[in-house]
Amino acid sequence: MPQTAPRAGVTLGSRPRWWTELPLIAVVYLAYAGGRLLGRGDVSTAVEHGLGILRFERRFNIDFESPLNDVFTSHAWIGIPADFVYASLHYAATPAVLVWLWKRGRSADYRFARTWLLITTMIGLIGFVVVPTCPPRLLEASQGFVDTMAQYSSYGWWGGEASAPRGMGGLTNQYAAMPSLHVGWALWCGIALWWQGRSVWSKIVAVVYPLVIALVVMGTANHYFLDAAAGAAAVGVGALLTRPALRLADTVRERFRPARAATATGAAARTADAPTDAGTAGNPVGNPGAAANVSDKCETSARERERIPRQQGRGADRQRTDGGDGVGRQAGAAAGRARGTGAGGSGSDSAAAPAR
Repeated sequence: MPQTAPRAGVTLGSRPRWWTELPLIAVVYLAYAGGRLLGRGDVSTAVEHGLGILRFERRFNIDFESPLNDVFTSHAWIGIPADFVYASLHYAATPAVLVWLWKRGRSADYRFARTWLLITTMIGLIGFVVVPTCPPRLLEASQGFVDTMAQYSSYGWWGGEASAPRGMGGLTNQYAAMPSLHVGWALWCGIALWWQGRSVWSKIVAVVYPLVIALVVMGTANHYFLDAAAGAAAVGVGALLTRPALRLADTVRERFRPARAATATGAAARTADAPTDAGTAGNPVGNPGAAANVSDKCETSARERERIPRQQGRGADRQRTDGGDGVGRQAGAAAGRARGTGAGGSGSDSAAAPAR
């Protein structure tokens, strides 16, 4: 039965190929960076959104970013490491966990986790565009927040404008605060580590890492508490949408698969028919799949005379010698039979003589 060739880049029952995953992740990251730039919006609108969130939090006493920011700005030994964590770990830990899942987890588990992360990121990009929000650090000083990134900028590579390297703050969107993808990605990492990790340390990191990131984004005045909550909500919505998205992707692949399957089937059929035709031409009677001449299958017989001429010569001498000996033996046998006949006749005469 002809076999259908597997799709390029994906083998059933195995993890996706890295050369197909990297372009996909690169495209999503570029969309993330581009979406942050497109979502700049009007500064006054972003400030109004930020003040509205802050007023709501203060009304219900959930503005946890205010006391945390006081601690981070008063104690450099807390604020400086927090700035380093905010500026770097977000972009290092998430890809590391994704690669770990690719190498460790099953194909279905990795595919689910990867799609889950991509959908969560897209939800965040929609929030950046629809709800541009001014972070606490960029509000007026009367609101009581201090920009720790600017306060400790001399200790790191970032400048006063954002966590980007100095001079590149204009290439980022500082009003992409709602939801917090720092918290969203950290929560995704924690769930993945808890889900696939088997050691005690993986469980500890799974719990501690998202909590640390949530404290960091609020203490450095980069996000409100509601930003962090919205980031966690984006992860939850992304988890709900992942399975429908995977089913949709499978349906799309199935629609394009028949054409490729027909092409692969035709090629397999032609390959299977080729040996039968060759065998029938050489052996029209009997088994059509058998070779007409056994020596056709033997590579040595086709070039034997060229490869071992001395053995050829010795074989020919043996054939001549064997032929001569055979002729001699046959002649001797004939003479013996003749002598036997003659001797038999003489014996009869000798036996008959005494009788007479």
